[in-house]
Amino acid sequence: MPHRLLPHNDQILTVAQMRAAENALIAAGSSVEALMRIAGLGAAEWVWRVSAGRSVTVLCGPGNNGGDGYVIAEVIRERGGQVTVVAAGEPKTDAARDARGRYHGAVLGADADMHGDVFVDCLYGSGLTRPLNPGDLALLLRLARAHHHRIALDLPSGVQSDTGMLLNPGLPSYDATLALGAWKFAHFLMPATAMMGRLRQVPIGVAPVDGAAVALAKPRIGAPAVDAHKYRRGLLAVVGGAMPGAAVLASLAAQGAGAGYVKLFADSSRNVPADLVVDQSALIDVLTDDRNTAVLVGPGLGRDTAARERLTIALADRVPAVVDADGLVLLGPRHLTERGGATVVTPHEGELMTLERAFDVEGTGSKADRAIALAKAGGMIVVAKGPDTVIAAPDGRLACAPRATSWLSTAGTGDVLAGCIASRLAAGVEGFAAACEGVWLHGEAARLAPPAFTAGQLGQMVPAALAACL
Repeated sequence: MPHRLLPHNDQILTVAQMRAAENALIAAGSSVEALMRIAGLGAAEWVWRVSAGRSVTVLCGPGNNGGDGYVIAEVIRERGGQVTVVAAGEPKTDAARDARGRYHGAVLGADADMHGDVFVDCLYGSGLTRPLNPGDLALLLRLARAHHHRIALDLPSGVQSDTGMLLNPGLPSYDATLALGAWKFAHFLMPATAMMGRLRQVPIGVAPVDGAAVALAKPRIGAPAVDAHKYRRGLLAVVGGAMPGAAVLASLAAQGAGAGYVKLFADSSRNVPADLVVDQSALIDVLTDDRNTAVLVGPGLGRDTAARERLTIALADRVPAVVDADGLVLLGPRHLTERGGATVVTPHEGELMTLERAFDVEGTGSKADRAIALAKAGGMIVVAKGPDTVIAAPDGRLACAPRATSWLSTAGTGDVLAGCIASRLAAGVEGFAAACEGVWLHGEAARLAPPAFTAGQLGQMVPAALAACL
């Protein structure tokens, strides 16, 4: 079932799911040719806007992706645009041959020496599973280099749709990629997503697909109720440790992400802002407070015996919990066997591998595959973060975040993310939804922050990110 916060046109489909969705449209009375015209017409609108009267070269392959390219070229030709088709080979499907027959402009062979303004890659689409042959690769690279702007149709040629892997080295990058009918995993997973430029979707009428992954979209977050008070808005307990700065960063982010009360349990209140409450009582006592609605443990925790004890105590509280940073290195199945509330873990790649070993998960497949496998093995919600971020739940729900700014690659930003997620949990949001909301807030805060921001500056932008959701 699609996530309640996300419309079905934000679903992410595998190649098999997309093929089944298209077959359902055909069974309902459409045809391959009709769907090709719909896709081509929608894509042509984007190409027409980008070209703005400049010359367009469309590279058409032998399959249905090439057929879409012929449709695009004919639309531009009919509107009086400058368009030329370069064919890598003769059409090999009935629909592609039909589209080729409806195109009334020039078609050049693979040896054509074309230079121009806008290049549209319609060589191969989402069904590609093997590397481009040397001739096709050379043609693609030559045309891409010879044009000022590059657009990929559905996916850049040479990309594996379900994993985001590059099937050939040295593939060109694009200014925009036009997804046909639905998003594919490669639109969100590294390394493919890094080469795609702006992402736009061309709808063709695909219905919601049960069990489909979703692309993270701006959540709808309501203001507190008119009779709200700090405890009703949620009390987040943040467990500090050997390096207090990380827990402070997480706490400050949590304050801006909606929780009514953030309390840091640490040994010292030095260098802590006046509006952040620090409790120096024994951890075993304060985590029995039945007003707690969520716990965050891990940032700055350390990895010694004392840290292990603090992690165990924190996870003994049956409220929802977020485990991050050092907590992920220490976490094992024994910590989760009797947990009552949802557990959200936020590993980067190295921590993901550590958790896979701890929970006896094979760790193969795409990042999405690995996140789902770990979520099911541990009964926890996994936020596999990094240049691409995937959120997985034990029940199979899966979301992919859009690319965020690369300025996030600085120390402490993961602590801010943990604070955002924990704050949404404390506010009473269900675990998977809280993880999705926290990831979105984190990315939006980064978008609003100035370049080369610090983690502290990122945390300061969280309230503005939250305001965008109200």
